[in-house]
This record gives sequence, C-alpha cells and structure tokens, in this order.
Amino acid sequence: MKREKVLFAVMTTFMVALFVVPAINAQAQKTLTAQGQEVEVPVPADPGIFTIKGEFARIAWNNEGWVTLGYRTANDSQGQDWMLLEVGVTVLKGAKNQVLKRENFAVTLPDGSILPMASIEEYRNAYSLRALNSRGNTIRDPINYFPAGATQACPMLFFTDPTKGDTGLAFDQFEINWQRACLGRLFFKMPEGKEIVPGQYWLNVQFADSILNTPFRIMTKEEQKFLKKNWKDLKKEWEAYLKAEAEKAKQQQQ
Repeated sequence: MKREKVLFAVMTTFMVALFVVPAINAQAQKTLTAQGQEVEVPVPADPGIFTIKGEFARIAWNNEGWVTLGYRTANDSQGQDWMLLEVGVTVLKGAKNQVLKRENFAVTLPDGSILPMASIEEYRNAYSLRALNSRGNTIRDPINYFPAGATQACPMLFFTDPTKGDTGLAFDQFEINWQRACLGRLFFKMPEGKEIVPGQYWLNVQFADSILNTPFRIMTKEEQKFLKKNWKDLKKEWEAYLKAEAEKAKQQQQ
C-alpha cells in the first residue's frame, strides 16, 4: 500500500510536470516534490501551454501556433527504430499565414539530442513501415482538437500510407492559416544503434516566429498500467494544479 501511494505521488508529479507546464508561470520551479520523491520538471525551449485529452493525446499552444499529438503507436513501438506520431497543426487567429516544411518538425530524445523528421527516401526504403502503419490504423486516439475558427480540414502529406494502397505523391510542405486544421502522420527514424525507450520526449514544431514544444512520455509497462488505472484521479490532480498556477499568476500581475 505504501509503495502504491508513493507511485501515485510520483505519477501525479509526472503528469503535472511533463504534460502541464503552463506559460502563465514562466518562473515555475524546476522540481516538484511529492511524498519525498523529487522529480525534475522539463522546461520547454519556448513557453507554451500543454494539456491532456487522453492517455496518449496531448495539446500544446502558444501565442502563435497550436499542435495536437497522438502517440499511442509510438509508445507501443518500444525497442524499435521507427516512431510514428499522429499530429495536427494550425495557427491562432492573428498569426500570419505560413508554410511548414519537413524541416520544421523534429523530436527531442530523452538524451537531449534532436531527431529530424525522416526523408521520403528513408521512409520508402524501410520495408517494416507497412506493419507500423497497420498498427497505427488499428487503434487511433482522437486528435481532432482545434480552436473554434479552424474548420477547414487539410492533410499533411509528408508520407503516403502503403496499407491503403496509397500511391499518391508525398509533399515536403503545406500551408496553414488560422482557419485550416491540418492533420497527418509524421515518421522519425532513430539514430543508428538507438531504439525507442521509456523517457521524456518532445515534438518540436518551428512556426514562423516561435518554436512550440509538445511533451510526450514513452511509458514503462508499470507507468502505463498505473496511469490507466488511476486516470481520473490523476486528471483531477493536474486540473487542480493548473487552476492554482493560473490564480498565482493572476495575483502576481496585480
């Protein structure tokens, strides 16, 4: 029982620290302590607000851009060298129209190194990706969460899906404005000798005037089991944390 309480405290801290690091409190402590367990809070390269829509669904935004992320398939691909992320992107009303290219997307690995998105040549030469796409088609978390004005659906066609007989063209860029909600799959090839392991990752999207860092955690089986079992309680914890931080920031501005 004591061990479960400690694990709950640590996982609660992880939920708050890894997924909800609001820009409203830029001076937030770099560590949080829960029942004697100290956990470092990862700090994004650019201030942003993060929230959770499901076990494997995240939303992040700043004053310019908006990103939704689904990473269930990536979490299930531990030990492998290809990562699939389901991603949605738009810009907020008032932000300028812009073109996002392949080089605007990257992933920060747990060791701090930056992983660029795979090229179309790497993707086409990887024979194992048909199976990866099939897994991604089997269980998909909803990520169609966008601001109210973003009502025009648009595809991100960096890659084609061989499991759907898709022989169409892939494109190296797409255009976004505040009314467009663009969705697609991003693929990342791990560096030689590395594989997907549990730890803290970030999806980095370079907009015209800012970088938006969306955190996601590849979980161990124990973390995943505990999260699934205690999801409602953990959700209440981070909602209470966010509310408290908003109130604190409001008082500091007065």
